[in-house]
Amino acid sequence: MAGNGFQPVSGFDLPRFAGIASFMRLPVVGPDDSRLPEVDIGLIGLPWDAGTTNRPGPRHGPRQVRDMSTMIRAQHGVSGVRPFETVNCADLGDVPPNPADLTDAMARITEAITRVRKVGVLPVCVGGDHLCTLPVLRALAADAPLGLVHFDSHTDLFHSYFGGSLYTHGTPFRRAVEEGLLDPARMIQIGIRGTAYDSEDREFAADRGIRIVTIEELFDRGLRDVMAEARLIVGTLPAYVSYDIDFIDPAFAPGTGTPEVGGPTAFQALQVVRELAGVNIAGADLVEVSPPFDTSGGTAFLAASILFEMLCVIAPALAVSRTSD
Repeated sequence: MAGNGFQPVSGFDLPRFAGIASFMRLPVVGPDDSRLPEVDIGLIGLPWDAGTTNRPGPRHGPRQVRDMSTMIRAQHGVSGVRPFETVNCADLGDVPPNPADLTDAMARITEAITRVRKVGVLPVCVGGDHLCTLPVLRALAADAPLGLVHFDSHTDLFHSYFGGSLYTHGTPFRRAVEEGLLDPARMIQIGIRGTAYDSEDREFAADRGIRIVTIEELFDRGLRDVMAEARLIVGTLPAYVSYDIDFIDPAFAPGTGTPEVGGPTAFQALQVVRELAGVNIAGADLVEVSPPFDTSGGTAFLAASILFEMLCVIAPALAVSRTSD
């Protein structure tokens, strides 16, 4: 049972437009806070988008998601899960980025995630562009490769951009496989679509045994059938969940740098997360929310809603595992 000190501020006690915004109005626990070892799930901002190659802006994502997440309440409307009463959740703040040095910025993220994992916190990160995932994986997969459930309209499996740049938001999963952070046989990428430069990424996936589910296959087979396959692919060993907001059709999530039409609805975006129940989730992220392209905050609110769905899957499983330990 979660401790009383980790409950979010209720809208009945303080109006949602008032107070300092934190993820879902949870308490903020800094890296030197004595309460850090008590946290089970830490929401962590990664305000960094130096991997963006076209339309920048995801560095502002965590701040807008925090603001819009004040609309999230304590109980899931369908399952009745109350994640904040199941385990201790907290906003762990942002990893301080270095916008002028890509290598240093990634090292900072890896160091921060390593630190929270050492005290038993399961990280759920909010980006930032998709390159943010690579340094997170370097921390979480230091001892053994992870499986991956990846929701996106792009594979992010390209070798390089602009004649040799190995680190962009289009390359993180290629690097993660090459570095032994991910097990290709336990990887599935769902929702892939759109025009392409070439087939290099698909060829890499086929060569390594990475399962790609195109948007056409997702809609033809149905979400539940595809997600049942995803659970089989990752199996019972630890896996990472990475959710790019551009998985969703831009009619519902326009606030992103690389939108692709023909994607899932907002409801389907929530459904696929609910179908993660049973996956041994070692960490997760939601990336590529870009406020300059949706100043209304609608995309950020959808992102916050997806994050709450993640918590409602992770928290009950985490509570069970820690009770059995």
